Amino acid sequence: MHPAQPAQGKLIVFSAPSGSGKTTLVHRLMENPALNLAFSVSATSRPKRDYEEHGKHYYFLSPADFKQKIDEGAFVEWEEVYPEHFYGTLRSEVERLLSEGKNVIFDIDVKGGLNIKKYFPDRTLAVFVQAPSLEELEKRLRARNTETEDKIQLRMAKAREEMQYAPLFDIMVINRDLDATEAELTRILKDFLRGK
Repeated sequence: MHPAQPAQGKLIVFSAPSGSGKTTLVHRLMENPALNLAFSVSATSRPKRDYEEHGKHYYFLSPADFKQKIDEGAFVEWEEVYPEHFYGTLRSEVERLLSEGKNVIFDIDVKGGLNIKKYFPDRTLAVFVQAPSLEELEKRLRARNTETEDKIQLRMAKAREEMQYAPLFDIMVINRDLDATEAELTRILKDFLRGK
């Protein structure tokens, strides 16, 4: 039995392999006032990086605090990505944004995205974004110039695995061109938010 949910607001989940342009698209869509979007900040137990702020990039919790919140049922979804490195979506964060009358947008991994869809099935649109090809994805990752060869190979292996989940999403968008993809997603989201 799920707790009572605020009446207003919908949820939009974006999942994609690294390098597909998902995060850029989410930021662009959030700038559109007609969509009335608010970003769901995830919680994590991994160490905070120098540039990151608590409550803006993530809610940073110790592994012990994260585990306690799991036991309390505080997460809509969570995952232990690496040993003692947990990531999750706090129910309180989703409820806070919905109670403000916002539509909540998530930039989240495929398993987490599908879990949110399972938790809020009637009010969630799950969108899978992918690059035109694995070759293009690898090219984009290399163009970032931020990853070692090992990391690139790891991300490519993860991308192949994540792409197997694409058919489980409501919509799959191939991001060939950011502007065109943004326009397509804006139309899709407006229809969804209007209940079409």
